[in-house]
Formats: sequence, C-alpha cells, structure tokens
Amino acid sequence: MRNRFYFLIDLFGLALAPFLAMALRLEGFDWPDGYYETALWYAALTLPIRLGVAWAAGLYNCIWRFASIVELERILIAGGIIAVIDLVIGLSIDGTVAPRRTPYSAIAIDAMLSVAVLAGPRLLSRIMQLRRRREGEAVRTLVVGAGSAAQVVAREAIQSERAHFEIVGFVDDDVKKQGQLMNGIRVIGRVDELPRLIRSHGAKEVIIAMPSAKGTEIRRIVELASQAGARTRTIPSISDIVSGRIEVSALRPVEIQDLLRRAAISTDITKVSALAKDRTVLVTGAGGSIGSELCRQIAALEPKLLVLLDHSENQVFEIEGELRRRFPALKLAPVIADVRDEQRIRRTFERFHPYAVFHAAAHKHVPLMEENVVESVTNNVLGTRNVVEASVDTGVTHFVLISTDKAVRPTSIMGATKRLAEGIVRAAATRSQKHFVVVRFGNVLGSRGSVVPTFMAQIERGGPVTVTHPDMRRYFMTIPEAVQLVLQAGAQGQGGELFVLDMGEPVKIADLARDLIRLSGLEEGTDIEIRYTGMRPGEKLYEEVLFGDEDVRSTEHPKVLRVLAEDPDNVLVGKIDELLRAVALQALDDQALRDGVTGLVPDFIFPDKRNDVLPIGKRVSGEIRRA
Repeated sequence: MRNRFYFLIDLFGLALAPFLAMALRLEGFDWPDGYYETALWYAALTLPIRLGVAWAAGLYNCIWRFASIVELERILIAGGIIAVIDLVIGLSIDGTVAPRRTPYSAIAIDAMLSVAVLAGPRLLSRIMQLRRRREGEAVRTLVVGAGSAAQVVAREAIQSERAHFEIVGFVDDDVKKQGQLMNGIRVIGRVDELPRLIRSHGAKEVIIAMPSAKGTEIRRIVELASQAGARTRTIPSISDIVSGRIEVSALRPVEIQDLLRRAAISTDITKVSALAKDRTVLVTGAGGSIGSELCRQIAALEPKLLVLLDHSENQVFEIEGELRRRFPALKLAPVIADVRDEQRIRRTFERFHPYAVFHAAAHKHVPLMEENVVESVTNNVLGTRNVVEASVDTGVTHFVLISTDKAVRPTSIMGATKRLAEGIVRAAATRSQKHFVVVRFGNVLGSRGSVVPTFMAQIERGGPVTVTHPDMRRYFMTIPEAVQLVLQAGAQGQGGELFVLDMGEPVKIADLARDLIRLSGLEEGTDIEIRYTGMRPGEKLYEEVLFGDEDVRSTEHPKVLRVLAEDPDNVLVGKIDELLRAVALQALDDQALRDGVTGLVPDFIFPDKRNDVLPIGKRVSGEIRRA
C-alpha cells in the first residue's frame, strides 16, 4: 500500500466523523440518552465500508503531491458512493438496532465530513508541493496568449517537476479576457504593454502560447520582450501539433521559422491520400531535406510500400530508421542508387512499379555548381530524364518534379539545368498523357547547406555573419509547409502543369541575419558583426517564381497556383538529348557545356548582367488572373 499515512488519517477521521456530525446536529456534546449508542453503531457499521470504497477508488495508490483533476474526480466519486451507503445504513439503524433512530441531518453532515476527511490531507499535500516549487528557483514567466494552448502551458508549470518556471500572468489582446483568471492566474494586460509588464512583475522569460500566430506577430512579441531584457520561448506551430510530431506542451526557444510563420496551411487529406494510400510510392533524393520530409508526410498516408531512393547510404539509413520507429507497420524499400545510372534506375522501377513518383534528387548549391558544370548537368538533367523515362515505361500514374524559383530567368547553371528538367517532365506528360507535373518554389528554412544553418554556425563561432548584399531578397518556406503544398499540387495535377507555391513576401537576407543574432541573445554591432562580401557567381538580387507575363490561375488550394504555360517544345527535348549524348562521350569541356545549356534556355541572363534584373516586387498571389 503506497500511502499508509493517508490510510491512518482516513481510519481515525472517518471513525470520528459520525460523532462530530451528531454533535453538530445536537449543537454540542450534551446528548440525550441513546444517541451515543446510535452513533457508535453507525460508526462501527460504516467505517469498514468507507475504507473499502476508498481502497476500490484508488485513493491509496496515487502520488498526491502531483494530483490533478483526475485524482479529484476519484475523491468525489468515492465521497458520492460513501454518502449513498451512509444513507442506507443510517436509515436501517432504528429502535430495534439502537436506542434511537439516526437523524437524517446527521447523516448528511457525516457524508460531507467524510469527503472532507478524504480530500483535505491529499489536497494539502498538493498545495505544499506547489509552494515548495514556488519558493525554489522557478523563473518568473509571462505567457502571451490566454487560450487553450496557454492553459496547457499553465498546467505544465503547475504539475511537471521539469517545468522550472512560475507563471506570474497572462498577456492577451482580447479585451474580454482582461482581468480574468485562468488556473488561478490573472490576465494582466495587452501585448503592447509587454515591456512594462516584464519589468513590473520581474519576469525573466516570455512564453508565446499561440500555435496559430503568424510570423509578424511572433516577431513583434520577440522584439518587445527583447526591449525589456527577457528571453522568449514558444510552443510548436499548429502544423507540428496536428502532424503529431510534437506535443503542445513542448516548449522551445523561438526559432527563425517562427518569425516567418504564416497562417496554418489547410490540407485536403482526401485528395492527397489518393496519391499514396495502399499504393507504391517512390521518392528520389529520399535522404535530403525535402525528400525526407516527403517521406514522413507520405508515410502518414499509409502507402502499401514506400521506396526510399538516394545515392547517400548514410542519409537513407537515417530516414529509414526514423520511419521504422514512427511507422512500425509501414513497409519500406531502401534503395541506394544514383539517378544518373540509367540501368539501375530502370531495374528499380521495373522491380517496384510505383504508382506515384516524387523526384527530389538534385544538385542545388548555386556557386558550387558554377564550378562543377558537368555534375549539375548530369544530375539535374540526365538524372531527371532517366527517372522520367523509367516512369513512362513502367506506367507511373503520378510524377512530381521538385523545381526551384532559380529556373525563372536563370543566371546560374543550376537554375538553367532545373529549367531543362522542367521541360523534360512536361514533354513526357504530353507524350504519355499521365499526371506528370512540376512544382516550383523558393528556399526552404533549415535545409542542408541553406542560409540559416550557415548563419547559426557563424554566430556560434563569434561572427562575423557574412551576407552577400544588403538588398538581396529570397522567398522562404518551412520544409513541412512546402512539402504539404507539393503533395497538394501532385494531387491536383492532370498532366503537364507547372505549379508554383504562394510563398508570401520575399525576405531580406540581412534582416534574416539580424533576427538570428537577436534570437541568439546577442546584439548586432556590439556582439556580432554583419559583413557584406559581394555577390557570388550565378547569384541575383531577387528571385522570381514567375516570368511576369504568364497566365496564372488559382486552384482549389489558395496557396497553390497553376501556370498555363506554352506547350513543351519537342525540338528542345531533342536538343537536350543531343547535349546529353555529348556529355556521355565527354565531348564538351565545362565552358562548352555551359554554353550548350544556356543556349537551350532563351531567357538565360548571363552573370555579368545579373544586376540589371529588376524584381517583380509583388506577391505571386497578386498576379493571379482568376479563372
């Protein structure tokens, strides 16, 4: 028995309760003849039954210093059962059993005293535990938001021994919530008052409990908290919570993706499921940033088989292990293969006969590819052709190419090769009449080798943080939201379409660097320097996802746009084949190969003219001509 101490209290308390109830009923201990004997009979008959009910209700198997509403329910249920039993026993004690009948009011008073005996010591234990924690080293904390997520945070602060923070108030812009109590803690002001509230309440930390808040709102809160010298933490975004990857109560420091967070993306799970449920799905580049997230989201759709194809054995090993832990019933087929190996790719497709293919394998680093032209061409163009041809020949129904905004008016060999890959896929869609589509989007936060990990590594080394140009802008999305939209586009595609994702407003890279410095608890110019290094080969100041004169239509999903581009040029596809044959024969040096690629992309802008490129300067969604 875990709680002997509580058992002893219950034994004495429940034994004395009938006598105290009788004394309250008779207004003292000067009782008429026969009442003492009646109380004695009543106590003797009810005591063992009460203890048995308490035992059956689990009141001796709880750790009461961590009690919650569940344990309170146990006490109330036990008290209710005891009250009914007391009434039955009290009514059965009449003149034949004892000298006097048990007064009804004494029975009612006894039932209430019994509940008090059971609840009092246990609740006192819980209160003492909370007081000890408050008197410890708990960090005084303000919580921004007074909704259901904030309630989870408050409960975590109260119940968890790992939560070393004490909530001193909630902050919310809702006028109706001002002055209200939640979990015994008051809503004390609005977000604009955050610096004053931090100082007046001695708060050292601010927790943002708004999973659906946009990045602009989070940025505002972080800046206000920073003004008062408080650090910030947040709960996960709504997409992380809904996906099941993270619990609501999982607090973490505010990260750069929080500052760029947009409204939660809605997913038509029915259409997307049709791509994968009970189907064989193959993902190339399965170990990469985009490819691995594709695998995670596709795995949740319950495919019959998920084929993980990548040339990196370590990356395949990692994503396969993760998926086996998270989806133990999922059937996986890890394949180590290079998309440039035509025979290996064809044998793989003939073995598995996938229903849907997501082609994410590509070289993506612009300056690096400028120095390795043949690698960019063979991987991005030849590799795409191999995967597309194998898909057509083995009857793949859905094919999605992951493309990039750098394919629009490319200034780099990487962007030009991705543009040629788009042409290969769209031509195959026309030839095969299958659902082969292209999805084009910009940079994703946190991908391997991207700007955010690079900046963080520089900050950890003490700086400087290197930015190529103060006016350089890029579109950004988080990896999970980009993949959600890729799946949506794949589900909507009928064949040959080019989809672009509405990525919001472009972000200055310099502003991104400043945000990361601030989130690291440092100050630009004092702790960390931002140094401008000049643009690298193949880069341009502004990326575009559209050419500006294309016919763009909305789709069933507000964040996915369909581009009504011209039919693919079969002559161009023939010239791509000629170029690839020359590569296979090693008949071209890097410069000749570069000239050959750029000659196939009519709007290629040579690097020495890249600074003449004018920004579109508008949101993609602002250019939509509604169908």
